[in-house]
Amino acid sequence: MNHHRKPIIAANWKMFKTVPEARETAVQLKVLLDGGPALHSREVVVCPPFTALAAVKEALSGSGIQLGGQNLHWEDEGAFTGEISAGMLLDCGCRYVLLGHSERRQFFFETDEAVSRKLRAVLSTPLIPVLCVGESLAQREGGRMEAVIEAQLAGALAGVEASRLDRLVVAYEPVWAIGTGKTATPAIADQVHGMIREWLARRCSADMAAAVRILYGGSVKPANAGELMARENIDGALVGGASLDADSFARIVEFK
Repeated sequence: MNHHRKPIIAANWKMFKTVPEARETAVQLKVLLDGGPALHSREVVVCPPFTALAAVKEALSGSGIQLGGQNLHWEDEGAFTGEISAGMLLDCGCRYVLLGHSERRQFFFETDEAVSRKLRAVLSTPLIPVLCVGESLAQREGGRMEAVIEAQLAGALAGVEASRLDRLVVAYEPVWAIGTGKTATPAIADQVHGMIREWLARRCSADMAAAVRILYGGSVKPANAGELMARENIDGALVGGASLDADSFARIVEFK
C-alpha cells in the first residue's frame, strides 16, 4: 500500500440480502467502525443490491461509510426495462459504482464495448467508477493473463481522454480466485497491480498511474487482508463473500 493513495475497502454484496437483512448488516457495520481510526485513513464503501440502496444509505447516515452501485446502464433514462441509470444511483446516495465485474461479463455477456459506454456515462457524472478486470484460470495457465487484462483495460478506456480518468479506480479480480477460496498470493497480486499501473502510465501518464487506486478482489478475508495491503501496488480490496458478515468485513477494513 502506498500512503499517497487513500485505500478503498469495498463490500460487494452481490445478489444477497433482503432490505431488513441489508439494514441490519449496515447498522452493525456502522457500530463496529464508529469512531475508529480506519474511517479516517481509508475509504469504506458498501455496494448492496439496488432494492436495498435506500435502506442502507439511511442506516449508514453520518458514519462516513460510502454507498456504491453494482452496475448501471449507460443511458440517462429510456425504454430499458430492468436497468438503472447513473442518475438513479446518485439519487439513492451512491458515490461509487462497479463496472464490468467478472460476473457481469461471464453471466450477462457484458463486452468491453458495453463497459466502455458505461465508463463514459459515469465520467460525465460525479460517480466514481470502479473498473473490474481479471483473467480466468484457463487464460492464466495459457500464459495470456497480461494480454487479457490489457485488452480489458484498452477496451474499457477506448475513446476516453486520459484527462478524464483522474477519478478512475481499477479492481483486479482474478476470476479463478473469486469464491473459490484460492487467493492470488500477495506477490502475484502485487505483480499484476504493477503491470496495470505500468499500462496506465503508457496509456495516460505517469502521474495519473501513480494516483489511480488499484484494488484486489478474490477471496479477501480478515486473515489475508493485512498481507495483501502491505504490498506497494495494492491500494485496497473489493470484498465479496467475507463482506456479507459485518464483523468479518469490519476486520478487513481495520487491517493492520
